Amino acid sequence: MNQTSTSPSPQEAKPPRIALVSSAWHADIVGQARSAMLREFGRSHAPPQVHTFEVPGAFEIPLYAKKLARSGRYDAIVACGLVVNGGIYRHEFVASAVIDGLMRVQLDTEVPVLSAVLTPRDFHEHEDHLRFFSEHMVKKGTEVARACVEQLARLKALDAA
Repeated sequence: MNQTSTSPSPQEAKPPRIALVSSAWHADIVGQARSAMLREFGRSHAPPQVHTFEVPGAFEIPLYAKKLARSGRYDAIVACGLVVNGGIYRHEFVASAVIDGLMRVQLDTEVPVLSAVLTPRDFHEHEDHLRFFSEHMVKKGTEVARACVEQLARLKALDAA
């Protein structure tokens, strides 16, 4: 009796599902990373399905990422935000809380969580910094998209071993 495999062939394999969570705070700058990520994901030989979500600020990203990871609907979560130094201690607290929170989500759920949350020590809302960080977010968005695709491939290979 012939048995047929129910496993999808590589051609039939579903594309990875990625949740992209970005903060609305400094949306003009953060949006540069989001757009760069989407462009880079689109260049992949097997483009992932990407669903975008927006939260008020970077501080809100880890909880949203945790809920998305626990939903079971996503193979990876990518976070995008900008935590700026307003001249008070809060910058370091928020930056640490966001990055530590994202790592905890990844370790607790075993869903890869990648970060393009920038936490510059010096940021001023003048034309030079706005231009610099907008351009830098394009670079970071591209890098995090590549890292996400690579991490998913490596984890898949590890699981298959």
